Amino acid sequence: MAKFNSFEEIISWQKARELNKDIYNLIIENKYFNNDFGLRDQIRRSSISISSNIAEGFEGRPLKSSFAFYILLKLPQESFARNYI
Repeated sequence: MAKFNSFEEIISWQKARELNKDIYNLIIENKYFNNDFGLRDQIRRSSISISSNIAEGFEGRPLKSSFAFYILLKLPQESFARNYI
């Protein structure tokens, strides 16, 4: 198992950040989201929570097999964000 010095080194965190940037750009480019503030904000919150949960899990490191825990944290938020797109 790989050892990480910071959460920024975790591939799933990097991918989550890319997804977050893509979602923000999609929202900016799509005029539909100008009128639906609730949906826009929910998508933004769910996409940022993916990387936030990975970072929070890394800092706490309560579990010996914590990498699996990060993945379990990430998956529900990712599905939630994809559901709205």
